[in-house]
Amino acid sequence: MDIRLDDLTAPAVHALLEAHLATMRALSPPECVFALDLDALRDPAITFWSAWEGEQLAGIGALRECDGGEGEIKSMHTAAAWRRHGVGRALLNHIVFEARERGYTRLLLETGPQDGFAAAHNMYLDAGFADTGPFGEYAENPFSRFFALDLSLPSIAIGAQAYSS
Repeated sequence: MDIRLDDLTAPAVHALLEAHLATMRALSPPECVFALDLDALRDPAITFWSAWEGEQLAGIGALRECDGGEGEIKSMHTAAAWRRHGVGRALLNHIVFEARERGYTRLLLETGPQDGFAAAHNMYLDAGFADTGPFGEYAENPFSRFFALDLSLPSIAIGAQAYSS
């Protein structure tokens, strides 16, 4: 798998991002959808990656730099054809590695609590993330589940396709 720094110009990336947004909008009311669109992902505080298997886009993920030496995972999504192939785990390992390289003290994320997110919840928990409360501009709501990873703890590589430097 080739995880690339992405400039958000590829049509395949646009299509996968739209699929991600459509899924989030189907699961939560508008005021509780925190997924970023294409324009928001172009913010200079955000680094965006795409994961490719040959010429096929397998997944996407982003890291937003937050205040206080923290980072937030944004827009993690695996293409339907690539689910259960380690794409999400490889992207997560890549983002955790990058956050550590940047010297972040904590890595945060918000996702849905619904059963459709169970595989993602398990992946985050397996990687050492713990449930936490809202952070930053988020407020408690029934459509969000919050996780945090203390980056001062030893690195945890998850899955068969763990990211290495």
